Amino acid sequence: MSEPALGDSVQRSWHRFLDVYEPLRPDLYRYCRYLSRSPWDAEDLAQDTLARAFVTVGCTAEPPANPRAWLFRVASNLWINRAKRDREVPTEAPEGDAAATPEPRATREAAGTLLVRLSPQERAAVVLKDVFDLTLDEIAETLATSIGAIKAALHRGRGKLAAPEPDEPAVPVPAALDAFCDAFNARDLDRLTALLLDTAIVEFPGLIVEHGPAAARDGSFRGTLLGCEVNDRRIGLVWPPRCEVRVHRGEPVLLWWWGGEVRSVVRVVVDGDHIASVRNYFHAPELLTEVCRELGVPFRTNGHHYW
Repeated sequence: MSEPALGDSVQRSWHRFLDVYEPLRPDLYRYCRYLSRSPWDAEDLAQDTLARAFVTVGCTAEPPANPRAWLFRVASNLWINRAKRDREVPTEAPEGDAAATPEPRATREAAGTLLVRLSPQERAAVVLKDVFDLTLDEIAETLATSIGAIKAALHRGRGKLAAPEPDEPAVPVPAALDAFCDAFNARDLDRLTALLLDTAIVEFPGLIVEHGPAAARDGSFRGTLLGCEVNDRRIGLVWPPRCEVRVHRGEPVLLWWWGGEVRSVVRVVVDGDHIASVRNYFHAPELLTEVCRELGVPFRTNGHHYW
């Protein structure tokens, strides 16, 4: 089979997979958000989880009996393995705090980074029990361990809960981001594309990946600046769009406005005077909601995909 035919077949299978599993996406993001230190890390972990789940489903004879718990297990394994690989060393709470009363669930739920002091297994166990109300049996199955180990992790974890770490101080906005905004707002496709490195990657995570300036120019950049008439009417975009730089958690990010609402947040990696990557979170409603609420700007989400 030729490569284009194989690519089309895989894409159709991926779309069918998302049609089945996307109703679980909000819970998956919420779980990943508790495990991760930022909404960006949570979105990346959720995307990686869906990708791993897609491959795993393709290799199994029977679909999982409890899809939500199974996605949590995939996310847990990815995150714990990543933490081990990065040699994450949790900060131990002082002995005097060991018997501290745990924060109420509503407080923990409102603070996305409250659990950073816990070890990977402790953090996952506390979230699965106190946030998602899984039973001890379900948590043990999700984390591939015993009920006794889960009880111990819950006891240790609840004693270590601490306030969120302060945000990192803001950093100067790179000139390349200002240049990107100027070109975007002028709808200057040539100038916008010229800012990209030859090796740049432009993507809508989990949906579209474009390699190099030419692909971006003919794909997502052209669609964003010049419009995709049918889709734009369907999701209520107001033209022309505009772009501005804001600082979120100490990091400059781009907000793309249509009318009086932010419809996308964009994370950009700058290399000198050029741009190495653009990650457009137009179809990431959970991340878009969290970032815009923290920035205090009006927003509107667009669903998880474009079809």
